Amino acid sequence: MPVVEIKNLSFAYEKQEVLEDITLKVEAKDFLAIIGPNGGGKSTLLKLLLGIYSYKKGEITVLGKSPLKSLGRIGYVPQDTNVNTDFPIKVIEVVMMGHTQGKRPLFGYAKSEILCAMGALTQVGMGDFAQHKIGALSGGQRQRVMIARALCTSPQLLILDEPTSSIDITGQREIYELLKALNTQMTIIVVSHDISVILEYANKAAHVNKNLSYHDISDKNSTFHTHHTHGKYEHFCEIELLQMLGKQNCESCEEPQNRWSIKP
Repeated sequence: MPVVEIKNLSFAYEKQEVLEDITLKVEAKDFLAIIGPNGGGKSTLLKLLLGIYSYKKGEITVLGKSPLKSLGRIGYVPQDTNVNTDFPIKVIEVVMMGHTQGKRPLFGYAKSEILCAMGALTQVGMGDFAQHKIGALSGGQRQRVMIARALCTSPQLLILDEPTSSIDITGQREIYELLKALNTQMTIIVVSHDISVILEYANKAAHVNKNLSYHDISDKNSTFHTHHTHGKYEHFCEIELLQMLGKQNCESCEEPQNRWSIKP
């Protein structure tokens, strides 16, 4: 059973169609990168997967159920994490916000929830920062904390929207190395503009610009396959262009680096 299955999905804001005839399967332990231009529908697609938006045309199942019925098994890291760095809140407190059940505002959190939060922080390499103020952390460290918060649901699917948008290149790679490690335990879907970085870690990629074009990049040394969801439009996306340039740049290298050819 696919972790995510989308069939012939279309979505519009009033009369403006944002997504058209989207079909996609995401299998267990996939690391799917979603790219595309601003306004192309990437974040809208994530909100549909999370049940935030309702749709009238098509079908979406997440972990075999409707998105809303699967929320307890989905971890989500939004692009805007809404953390006021001036507010004197500790890292451990931010992570414990990830608990969706059992929260008791008058009496705090259960011991099991605190232990879960500490385990999540340790998992993302931030265990030593549990008692630090969130505002004292770097951008990359804060993003690790947000991932730890999402892990408090013990998700089978982790969804992230632009997780490295305000982080330097070193921090980006550290985040993706973390996601690569988490990918051994769960399926990951990431929306990102960091194309050259994320394609080093993803095994599948989707270009979304109203329509969707799907790419299997699991074997970096094999022929590059592209699958369009339908034949109604011509498509040549950034993923394919990047692979062409990467192949050309590596032809004179002493060691081969991701020499992917393209097969439409």
